[in-house]
Amino acid sequence: MSSPDDLLADAPLGAAVAALAERNRHHLDQMTDAERQDALAHWHDLAVAVLTAAGAALGSEDGGDGDAQGRAVIVLEDVPRDAGEPEVAVHASFFPQLEDVGGEVLVTPAQAAALELLEAMTGESAPDDD
Repeated sequence: MSSPDDLLADAPLGAAVAALAERNRHHLDQMTDAERQDALAHWHDLAVAVLTAAGAALGSEDGGDGDAQGRAVIVLEDVPRDAGEPEVAVHASFFPQLEDVGGEVLVTPAQAAALELLEAMTGESAPDDD
C-alpha cells in the first residue's frame, strides 16, 4: 500500500497539474507564454496544497473527518532553475484555515509550531506576532 507522502511524487503531482490545465484549457489557450507559465506555477501550488491535505487525511488516525485536530503540513520541494542549483519551494497547508480575528490569528498548537518553523526558515515575522 502506498503512503500518504506518495501523493507528492512527480507522477501524481504532474497528473494533478495536468488535470487543472485540462479543466482550464479554454483559459490556457488564450494566455501568453508568460501568463501560461504563471498559471502552471499557480496550479502546481494548488495541487501541492490539495494533495498535501489529502495525504494528511489519509495518514490521520481519525480518517480526516471534520472533527480532526488542527493540522499544519509543510512541504519542501526542489524547483529546477535554468542555470545553477535548484531552489527550494516551501508550501504550507493548514486545517482548519488560519483565521484573523481582530488583528490576532487563531491557530492550533500544531499550526503555531509550523508558523514558528516557517518564520525561522525565512526570517520573517509570523502573522500572529505583535
